[in-house]
Amino acid sequence: MARNRPTRAATVPGAGTLFALRAIGLVILARWLHSMGEMSHFLTALEAMASSPVACLNIVFLFLLIVLPGAKARVERPFHPLPQWLRQALRFFGLLGCLFALWSIGAFVWFAGWRRAVHAVAETNGWLVVAPALYAAVVWICRPRALWRTNIAARRFAIGRYAVSIDTATRTTIVWLESRKLGQYDARELSVRWPNGEQRHAVPVVPVMPAAPLDSVVPTNVDADTTAASAAPGTSLVPVASARTQTHTKTRERRPRIELLWDSPAAAGHNRQTVFRVRLATVNDREAARALDNALSQV
Repeated sequence: MARNRPTRAATVPGAGTLFALRAIGLVILARWLHSMGEMSHFLTALEAMASSPVACLNIVFLFLLIVLPGAKARVERPFHPLPQWLRQALRFFGLLGCLFALWSIGAFVWFAGWRRAVHAVAETNGWLVVAPALYAAVVWICRPRALWRTNIAARRFAIGRYAVSIDTATRTTIVWLESRKLGQYDARELSVRWPNGEQRHAVPVVPVMPAAPLDSVVPTNVDADTTAASAAPGTSLVPVASARTQTHTKTRERRPRIELLWDSPAAAGHNRQTVFRVRLATVNDREAARALDNALSQV
């Protein structure tokens, strides 16, 4: 009989995120237990932890980080294996822990000096530097992002924190905000609205000066520096305002804002609604927006 060759189990997308979060939690817990073991009285350390609000927050953070209640790696949600409440809680506690660690290290360096700080880093095997990095890693892993990457062949698009999937067979479109479903729409009723191609420059406001007598009129051949120096105090020059306006306009051109519109003739009172509005911050967002526009026009 032919023997089947054993195949390697396929890794479910999102399992690496769960493994990384649990590993960070176990490392912090192991270091915490090691620090408590170095104390002479273990019960005294527990009593001190119970009376410290920072220690209580760390206990809750470690419990959520190691247990990960409700977390499950799923193929349809590769970047969001955590529930939304758990992701936000870990991001919040991780940010607090990182800020507290940085504040503690900064205060120690300020009062003790750089030499003692370097010795403390060496004595703790670099833990003073690793601890803030671990908290920052949790915040980075739980950062806001779309549900998946853009896959034009599979009709999946990711623009900022929004994810859009198009089913060509049923002509339906599902829109997600991170791991929260915004709604399901008819793909023929959706359209992408791009910003106007016209460059709208704001007209700078020039202060109105009182009329001067005829004998005090400045000749046309007077130097520009003399004219600028004779201006009234507190007035802004037009070139400065124009430069700021041009800079702001260039920034908006580099990061244009697009809208996904839903125009349904069957929904009375709900016509022409904006599903989401997002800025195209990266090149991938721009390519995904163009591909989404083309896919909606072909449905």
